[in-house]
Order: sequence, then C-alpha cells, then structure tokens
Amino acid sequence: MSTVLSIGNLGVRFFGGDTRPAVDGVSLEIEKGEIFGIVGESGSGKSTLANAVMGLLPANATVSGNIRLNGHELVGLGEDELRRMRGVDMSMIFQDASASLDPVWPVGDQIAETVRAHRAVSRREARLRAIELMDEVGIPDATARYSSVPHRFSGGMRQRIVIAAALANNPGLLIADEPTTALDVTIQAQVLQLIDRLRRQHGTTVLLITHDLGVVSQVCDRVAVMYGGELLELAKTADLFARPNHPYTRALLAANPSGAPRQSRLPVIPAEWSVESLEQSERLRADASRTAQEVANG
Repeated sequence: MSTVLSIGNLGVRFFGGDTRPAVDGVSLEIEKGEIFGIVGESGSGKSTLANAVMGLLPANATVSGNIRLNGHELVGLGEDELRRMRGVDMSMIFQDASASLDPVWPVGDQIAETVRAHRAVSRREARLRAIELMDEVGIPDATARYSSVPHRFSGGMRQRIVIAAALANNPGLLIADEPTTALDVTIQAQVLQLIDRLRRQHGTTVLLITHDLGVVSQVCDRVAVMYGGELLELAKTADLFARPNHPYTRALLAANPSGAPRQSRLPVIPAEWSVESLEQSERLRADASRTAQEVANG
C-alpha cells in the first residue's frame, strides 16, 4: 500500500490564546484506501489537525513540521495553491451540514458549482454530474430534488448532500470531521455505511475524526488517540479495543457506559491527568466492578 498522507512532528500554535500548542509533535501516516480514525475528547486537537491539513487554520495560527499529501509538502503553500488542491486532491466533510450549505441556493447547483470550480465543463455537464452524485449518495428522485433548497431536506439527507459535494471531483483524501454528530443513531449508521461504501467503490482514503468510540469500532481500519494536542497511541482498531496500551486510552474506554456493571461508578478522567492518576482511576473502577459483582451474587 502507498502512503497518501504523511504528517511529521506537526505543531500548531495560536498567538493571543493559550500558550500551549493546540497540536504538539504529531506524526502519523495514512495508507491509500484505508479509513483512519482519530479519536479524543473535545479540545484534544483533532479538528485543528484536520484544518492544518486542509490549510484552513485562522491567520493567528503558526504551523511547524511537515504535512505531505502524495509526497507533496503542504506546509508553506500559498492560498491559491491550496485552493486548487481542495476538492480535487483532498476534501472535507464538516460537522454541521446546515452550516456547510447556502440556505437559499438549490443543493444541486451547490454541487454543480463545486464541479465547475475544478473542471472545464458546461453547466449542463455539471448538472448531470451533480444529479449522478445525488443519486449515488442515496437522495431519492435526485433529478426532481436538484432544485430544492437545504431546509427541505432532513438532517441525514443534508449530510448526504455535503458528502456528494465533497466527492464531486473524486478527491484522493476525504477528511470527515464529526460527520454524524448531529444525527440520530439510525441515520448515523446509514451515513457511516455510505462513507465506507464510497471508499470501497472509489478507493478514497478517509480520515475520520470523532469522539465516538462506537463509530471508530464500526468502520476504522486503524485509530489514533489524541489528548492535549499529543498523539498518545496508534494501533489497528481491533488491537486498540482488545489491548489498549496507554493509560489514557484504557481510561477512555473504561469511561464508556456500555457494558459497565449496574450501579457502578464510571471513572472520571481529570482535566490535568498523569499516568499515575489514570492508573489509580483504573484501580478504583476494578474495585467498583468487584463490589457490584459481589452484590449481584448475594
């Protein structure tokens, strides 16, 4: 397999804010055709890392280290060069589909405009491509709904429109930043299945950013765990869930209420943690589990 995205010792700092780096020395590689997950709690640096790859950080951000997409260095590129790459070499699905779509512009035209921004095609050809994409992502009666505005779609359908726009020019790398956060569980599963199906059909590499461990377990081939801007652990998904190595990863998995003994207390991850504090949290949880089991057995 070939490496699509290579990140080396990446650092991101924001002037005028917290003195600590938002991303601190992160290094990872993502292979062609895989779904790579980055998981961590809010503020861990997941979205900042994704925005650094896309070149979408605010003006007060400074980036150090390397970001290479198919061997091409992205750090230091000008806005014009990055704009040409966005949508073709890399594309992004944001958390809130409603905020990503123009509320008064027909969704089909929004997809078609994405096509025309990077291809020398006629309006008719762009329209046909947009309808094809809408049909591919599961929009019923795509031709008739081409002229509908976003508020006429459900949340799940709006997210499908955003995915269609992101895939309009067959990007090699698709970054999905919390793509199912605002959706109910059923629609969430459908969107994840859609992303996985499109990945298999087009050979697209997917970087999936989420705080949801359940989402990671369903679709990701490998997963990285971030906290405080740092990369703490990277492993195949099955290995991470079966044998987490870092104390923070173990604490994060233990904090998931699914499967916890009834009436037992879930561990709390302190805001400023240390390896010792997390190991103590693990011991407390083990003690609580034994007590709950003893109560259940009479």
